[in-house]
Order: sequence, then C-alpha cells, then structure tokens
Amino acid sequence: MLLGGSSDPPPVRIGAAQSMPVDSPPPTAPQTPGPGRAAALPVAPPVRLTIPRMGVDAPVEPSGLNADGTVEVPPMDRPGQVGWYRNGPAPGQTGPAVLLGHLDTRKGPAVFNRVRELRPGDRIEIHRQDGSSVAYRVRELRQFPKSGFPTGLVYGDTDTPQLRLITCGGTLAGNGHYTDNIIVLADLLL
Repeated sequence: MLLGGSSDPPPVRIGAAQSMPVDSPPPTAPQTPGPGRAAALPVAPPVRLTIPRMGVDAPVEPSGLNADGTVEVPPMDRPGQVGWYRNGPAPGQTGPAVLLGHLDTRKGPAVFNRVRELRPGDRIEIHRQDGSSVAYRVRELRQFPKSGFPTGLVYGDTDTPQLRLITCGGTLAGNGHYTDNIIVLADLLL
C-alpha cells in the first residue's frame, strides 16, 4: 500500500497479529458510552495531526479511493503529509477515522517514520476544520502482512469514536514495497 525506499535496516516487528483473517469483525466498544467513554462529536474534517511522542505536527488532506479500489495515500513527494480517508468517519465521529501516512520515501524518513515509538496511553491530537480539536489515546499497535490486511478491524463499524493510523512495516522487498502494515488503534479521550 505505501512505498518505501530507504536503506535503513528492517524495522522491528510489533505485536504480531497472526490469526486474524482479512474480514474478521473488529473489536467493538460497549453499545452506549458509559463512565470514561467518549460520545461522538459533530462532523468536522481534520486539517492537522500532532503526536508528541513521535514529534509529528503534520497537515492532513482528504483522500478517497484509487481507480483500482485501493485507498489513496499521500503523494510520495509530500512525505510529511497525512491522508484522511474521507469515505469513512471524520475524527470525533462514531466509528473508525482512518489516517494514512508514509514510513519513509527514497529521499528519507516520512511522517510516520517513528511509529514504532508509540506506546499504549500516548496522546494523538487532531485539529479540525471548525477550529476544534479531538484527542485520542493509543490502545495498541499491530502489524499485519499486506496479504492479510485486516479490513474489518480497520474500516469496520465501532460503537464509539476511534482512530486508526496506518503505515508500512515489515521488510522492504525488492519491488520497493514493504511486506506489512503497521496499524495504530486509538480511542477518543473525554
């Protein structure tokens, strides 16, 4: 899905998720927000993403689908840009808001280059077009082979506002593509 091309050593694998099939249902939160659970916010597109642990402060642009049905990723000549999958929920809405970014490019590190440094509990903040911000807390990082991409986990319905960050991982193959995807799962903070 995302291209790479640096000569860095292969990344360390993150919490392998070996048995989840491509179309397995995502884990869901309780049906109604209870104590400590966030309710959905009004719709507002994301415009900026900040992740203190990774040193990320990046613009967010909407993306859709390519002609072949794959999700659009930011252009390789804009390694610091993040793409928001606009055909899904906006950050703060019920469901999984999906943001995509490159790990690296042939010219060097990209916006999600330090994704392996994220830890459960880390804060992710998204600034929205209406001037508001929403914050998420990292729940976990998972790594899947691209041949077993967990579509249900990433794009499937959830009962609460959630966030998915997607980038490449695994090893860089001879074709210039990474073998895996790293997926960050995060929950909306109150």
